[in-house]
Amino acid sequence: MTNDLLWRHLRDLPAFRALLRATEARFYLDLPLAEPVLDLGCGDGHFGAVGLPRPPQVGLDPWAGPLAEARRRGGYRLLVRADGGRAPFPDATFATVVSNSVLEHIPVLEPVLAEVARLLMPGGAFYFCVPGPNFLPFLSVGRALDRVGFAAAGNAYRAFFNRVARHYHCDGAEVWRTRLEEVGLRLVRWFPYFSRRALTALEWGHYLGLPSLVWKTLLGRWVLWPSHLNLWFTERLVRPLYEEPLPDEGACLFFVAAKGEDEP
Repeated sequence: MTNDLLWRHLRDLPAFRALLRATEARFYLDLPLAEPVLDLGCGDGHFGAVGLPRPPQVGLDPWAGPLAEARRRGGYRLLVRADGGRAPFPDATFATVVSNSVLEHIPVLEPVLAEVARLLMPGGAFYFCVPGPNFLPFLSVGRALDRVGFAAAGNAYRAFFNRVARHYHCDGAEVWRTRLEEVGLRLVRWFPYFSRRALTALEWGHYLGLPSLVWKTLLGRWVLWPSHLNLWFTERLVRPLYEEPLPDEGACLFFVAAKGEDEP
């Protein structure tokens, strides 16, 4: 059980976030992670330490609080506080750049993507995931309001949820392809993930998980009692969603990009 990605996230995170991060972590099991690896937007370091097959060598984030938590967690050889558009490294420093559920939170993306291209070695890989165009339409409360004829209220709810989630971008693959090409990166492949059912769980988890925010604020941890006994029912609820095959249409998109013509 200790190697089970879902359990490793459930014991540390609110259930809705654990489901999303564990789902994403599975994708990296089949991807080459040539070193050195930069985790762009590493936050508190949890995903780098728990979600990836090996912790990245370097984590970068602009926020001091999450970086302090990442230092306590350990795993990275180096943690750097810097803006993603102005990383303090020479050209072609990294063989791989990972940015997991980060880019959607950055208002102006062009400098950050240009910096990724600068930092990557020729043939290097850039892996990232973001909410896609289906994210807002899949939200259950918005869909319910639409069905009963309150489309304006549904749109207001979607705007509210997007604001709570701090999303600036929920774009499709062709938009991302253009952004990558503009900075000299090539989109190798992409795929959707996180079904409508899974997103509904994440949506309601934001509200039902408010007690976790209390524990985190008061005690510094999301899960007060991380035991199988305490989390048995939660795990039973979310595991079928975690084990779903990739959907034809998903709320989120995962991208594999490269610098140059070599396949990562």
